[in-house]
Amino acid sequence: MPGELRVLGACPLDCPDTCSWVVTVEDGKAVKMRGNPDHPYTRGALCVKVNRFLEHTEAADRILYPLRRTGPKGSGQFERITWDEALDEISARLRGIVDEHGGEAIWPYNGTGSLGYLQGCEGVAGRRFWNVLGASKHWLNICSAAGSSGLTLANGTAGGMDPENFALSRLILLWGTNTLTSGHHLWKFIQDARANGAYVVAIDPIRTRTADQADEHLAIRPGTDAALALGLLNVVLAENAQDEEFLAEHTQGWERFREEILRYPVERVAEITGIPAEDVHRLGMRLAHTRPTAIRATMGIQRHEGGGAAMRTIAAIPGVTGDWRHPGGGVAYSTSGHVHFDIDTRDDLLERPVRTLAMTRLASELDSVKCLWVYGANPLGSTSDTNRIRRQLEREDLFTVVMEHFPTDTVDYADIVLPATMQTEHLDLHAGYGHLYLLWNEPAVAPPGECLSTTETFRRLAAHMGMTEPSLFDSDLELAEQLLGSGHPSLEGVTLDRLRKEGWVRMNYPKPFAPFAEGFPTASGRLRFPPPGKAYVPSMSARTAGSSPYRLTLISPAAHTFLNTIFGNNPELRRRAKGPVVLVNPADAEERGLVSGQRVRVHNGGGEFLADVEVSDRVARGVVASPKGHWPKHSPGGSNVNAVVEERDADLGKGPVYHDNLVEVSPCAGP
Repeated sequence: MPGELRVLGACPLDCPDTCSWVVTVEDGKAVKMRGNPDHPYTRGALCVKVNRFLEHTEAADRILYPLRRTGPKGSGQFERITWDEALDEISARLRGIVDEHGGEAIWPYNGTGSLGYLQGCEGVAGRRFWNVLGASKHWLNICSAAGSSGLTLANGTAGGMDPENFALSRLILLWGTNTLTSGHHLWKFIQDARANGAYVVAIDPIRTRTADQADEHLAIRPGTDAALALGLLNVVLAENAQDEEFLAEHTQGWERFREEILRYPVERVAEITGIPAEDVHRLGMRLAHTRPTAIRATMGIQRHEGGGAAMRTIAAIPGVTGDWRHPGGGVAYSTSGHVHFDIDTRDDLLERPVRTLAMTRLASELDSVKCLWVYGANPLGSTSDTNRIRRQLEREDLFTVVMEHFPTDTVDYADIVLPATMQTEHLDLHAGYGHLYLLWNEPAVAPPGECLSTTETFRRLAAHMGMTEPSLFDSDLELAEQLLGSGHPSLEGVTLDRLRKEGWVRMNYPKPFAPFAEGFPTASGRLRFPPPGKAYVPSMSARTAGSSPYRLTLISPAAHTFLNTIFGNNPELRRRAKGPVVLVNPADAEERGLVSGQRVRVHNGGGEFLADVEVSDRVARGVVASPKGHWPKHSPGGSNVNAVVEERDADLGKGPVYHDNLVEVSPCAGP
């Protein structure tokens, strides 16, 4: 059509699929968005959330101008100001904090609101600026840290098999992952495998929509995944089905690990996991005699106290069976370990080493902070122990700046709010953590109001503060060129011009790709099995369930309609989400006198949130589930599920423990 333009872009959200999309623009307005049919992983489809992205960019509550707080912290009362006024106040406050308290009193708190390497959490946005100021470093450990640490201990990298190779698999274990909600594009490759006779097993405490579509569902007790892995390998050994050649040539620590496996016979594993012994044995037999076997385990599986050990032990399975040598075999957790950009944050700009603050420790580590700068994050909706975080954000001596699209709960506590561009309005470079493609996002439309990209905001602030370091003013295209300039063989033939023209490029890996068929990127070149006593680390809820006054293990899975808290203000998606609900097993509901539709308190010593009961056998006895993503201020009682999640570390990487908390469920008092 005359005046119509098709612009190639990429979804920036915290999802492994990182879709390629096509935006249709007419007369400067984005009128249509669809998944790119030419992209081998996207295959023309977006998800139920991103299908409403254009609507989301034009929402009535979008923040379009800089704002200054006029009411008490938490009131959400602001006045519009100019960019110059905002930069004047920010500059003065930052200089004052550095002069009085030192740069480490500043915490740049960057989240996974965008996974872009220019504008988002993955790359360079703002980091050089913060180094010039000497600010504390920020550890983005909220998502995958425990599992990534466990996999790296085993394999030398968290990168694993190419998810496209699931089409070649004959046995597929979907382990602690709800594929049809969180990364549904993989399902097409699973369907290809099923057409060739593959058997699909969902291992999950909840009978999810994915479990409904699997050939078999094993309702595992939360936090006992490593014990199940050991039990399955016990059957493999009993069948003498281990790959002795692969073990000899490509692993280390096998004899000690073999002894550990023998300590987990099927009957013991059944007691630990809650899965009937015959089901454990049957799956162990399938594992022993089916090549290739692929395991999909994503971030939910490692959000408990033993999460790092769980992923390390699951990674050991294809080391014992030799599945790593076969295309279509192995473990797929994240492909980000196969991305080799040159991310130069210019640490040489620091005058001296500075501390690192873990984002999951916001409630406790804010004590020593005088400026909290939040971008790509909504900690009051997404981070553990929100009651303590809220009390910290109320401090008058804490200067809080939030760069945002919408008035989140966190925005309500800001002193200054800066309007940020959305994905259709800026440049960015992406790499999926669920496939092996790089994607370029070209802006489709001009930003509304006075919204600025993250990179442009920091360029303007650096100039306003009189900084002269040249790298602070690199353009987005210059930054992209730098990222692509690592010289790694995986980027051979990948140029910025090519990306901008084609929209996406597969990294230079073979197809099919068996990453560890000939060895591992460890010091020894071998897979490192977990040492004795480190293969299964019981979760806190498993250890203390019998002695705690709180008898139900709470897990907070991803909602089908929200992406973390993104879209939590979208009226239609909120309607589909039906408000906060808590799934309760019929036996647990009867014991507590609960019925479906009843308003209840889900509570423990840390706090409480309100939800409506859904009595359902989708959760096993002793387990309750309440999907994450609801904004506290849009929820009854003003709290969401994170009010009862402890600020506590997993065994590795200081990962969070969203699925390792004990609660009780009680009827609300009153009518």
